[in-house]
Amino acid sequence: MSHEGIRFVSKEEQAHESLEDRPLSRIAVTPDKVRVKITEGTGLEIDWQDGHKSRWGFVWLRDACPCATCIDERKAQGRKAGQPKPKAATLLPMFTPPAKPASAHGVGRYAIQFNWQDGHSGGIYSWDYLRRHCQCSECQFEATESTGSPN
Repeated sequence: MSHEGIRFVSKEEQAHESLEDRPLSRIAVTPDKVRVKITEGTGLEIDWQDGHKSRWGFVWLRDACPCATCIDERKAQGRKAGQPKPKAATLLPMFTPPAKPASAHGVGRYAIQFNWQDGHSGGIYSWDYLRRHCQCSECQFEATESTGSPN
């Protein structure tokens, strides 16, 4: 029996692959309806063609920015997508308003881009990225079941 082409995967690799690298169908990453609730300040809602519904708050989206600069910063700090930056230890903490976009626009047929009120606008949130980071209870449960801990 030949072992050519067989790859042995650890449980940690298998759990990571099952979440981040799992193949998603075309309808799973194709929005049927997209709602950006800037006026309400509540976030982004997407109804997917496969019937799934996803919702993200603006704070989570800003902390999950997929631009290279933000990804590098999160990696250096050991944060996952959506985890807030650590607060600086100061005597008098300054108030910072919650993240909210000034505007949002579609990027081709594959993504959405936000122009954040803090001046940042480099992140292009692909439909695939958003679906893989769905915050609904069903997807959060799946993430916990696969890895033993929430995203």
